[in-house]
Amino acid sequence: MNATSNEAVERDVMEYDFLIVGAGPAGLACAIRLKQLKPDLNICVLEKGAAIGAHSLSGAVMEPGPLDQLAPEWRDAKLGVCVPVVHDELRIMTRKGAHRLPVPPQQRNHGNFIISLGLLTPWLAQKAEGLGVDVFAGFAAAAPVFDAAGAVAGVQIGDMGIAKNGEPGPNYAPGPQIRARTTILAEGCRGSLTKQLIARFALAADSDPQTFGLGFKELWQLPAGRANPGLIQHSVGWPLDNKTYGGSFIYHLDADRVYVGFVVGLDYIDPRLKPFEVFQQFKHHPSVKPLLEGGEILAAGARTIAAGGWQSLPKLEMPGAMIIGDAGGTLNFPKIKGIHQAIRSGALAAEHLAATGAPAGFDALWRASPGGQELRKVRNFKPGFKRGLWFGIANSALEVVVGGRTPWTLHNTDNAAAMRRLDEYTSPDRGWVDRSLPPRDRLASVFFAATTHDEAQPAHLKVADTNLCATRCRVEYDNPCTRFCPVGVYEMVDDGQGGKRLQVNAANCVHCKACDIKDPYGNITWTTPEGGSGPNYQTL
Repeated sequence: MNATSNEAVERDVMEYDFLIVGAGPAGLACAIRLKQLKPDLNICVLEKGAAIGAHSLSGAVMEPGPLDQLAPEWRDAKLGVCVPVVHDELRIMTRKGAHRLPVPPQQRNHGNFIISLGLLTPWLAQKAEGLGVDVFAGFAAAAPVFDAAGAVAGVQIGDMGIAKNGEPGPNYAPGPQIRARTTILAEGCRGSLTKQLIARFALAADSDPQTFGLGFKELWQLPAGRANPGLIQHSVGWPLDNKTYGGSFIYHLDADRVYVGFVVGLDYIDPRLKPFEVFQQFKHHPSVKPLLEGGEILAAGARTIAAGGWQSLPKLEMPGAMIIGDAGGTLNFPKIKGIHQAIRSGALAAEHLAATGAPAGFDALWRASPGGQELRKVRNFKPGFKRGLWFGIANSALEVVVGGRTPWTLHNTDNAAAMRRLDEYTSPDRGWVDRSLPPRDRLASVFFAATTHDEAQPAHLKVADTNLCATRCRVEYDNPCTRFCPVGVYEMVDDGQGGKRLQVNAANCVHCKACDIKDPYGNITWTTPEGGSGPNYQTL
């Protein structure tokens, strides 16, 4: 019998007033604010990464206001990456050229900071621990726990030491249950428990489908004198076609370092598109390659981003639990910023719980708050790009002119359903070039992400019907999972009988969740591996 589903297994039970799942900016802000308001509360924060910050990945340009309110001493913390922004640039790219565009108000970053989320979150965790919060890294919340009335009562930690066949191995240790009066889900984009509970309690019944982007990011060490500390550069256009949403960022740090990244909207329609290759091609544009040539990659990663905004927000409360931060989709996509919103959301949740002791009412509170209204004002920006780059730019300009007060609301559609079948779509000539900059292939990104999984554990990527992959999906889409995964987890290999079978290289996974989102049949489910598995993004 699979030990993880064996009700006869004796499990330890730990009791808390409040349990927070996820040690990102939202979860830690919530814990800190709760302790500031009510020091006697018993609070636990769980983090599935091996260390706090290991799974934290963001651009990341931060508006400091919410963090200044929560913990103003952060400015004296001497974080490893914290560069004041001095200048913004926006360009539209063609195959061989780049043209300056006016920087819209949403992307003007005077007063903001380029930071590393992987370095900020450990500092926040230390502050939370100093206030008396129990912060546990390396413990994955694998399943929700419910009380007799069906309300969320906590979580079960994933078992350790399960062999590949699902049976207890020699080092088996059953995961304990962590129970609490209220469970706060702060798992980030496409959290596995959040996904389950949104479905169980029909929290998205009155919302548009969430829409996502797949973000790539690399940290480069450049030759001396190349970087311009505090310069922010964004672009749209090539190497994407005008029907595919996406854009780049280059954030110049100190010590001749830069963050380089690209976000590809997962509502793309081309079944042959390779998001990883989009990013690598961008780096070879004539306006970008001279910056990077001669430098070296220090770290790299990939993560999905919840981009739907206001109209895709699920209900943020349910019996016994609530959703905060990017788990609920609080990121402001036109700004390309989510950290300030996550901190706002977590702190507001704490103030609500300190005042009422229960989740009821938080959804309305968030929507009426400055964070919720910030999303409402920009609700039409991202959906406008569904009709193409030029319509999206024109629509964005209109929204700026009227201050987000247009009387209509454009709507989001499901990301997986957007993909066309092979016989419905002819891929455009993208003008892609031969590459010379690293990484040469997706497997190299596994190294730069410092990702580790015990290969003796069961695969945490669950494919419901592998026969579908070898038959219908192969014919209709040519197995797009082999292209949209940023690290080559999915491969179609010879089955020894003249056909193909799906091979899942789960140990390569960087926990981006793209497969859980973009698979056209909903055939792939991302679940939590053993706690401590996955990437290590502490400089990203």
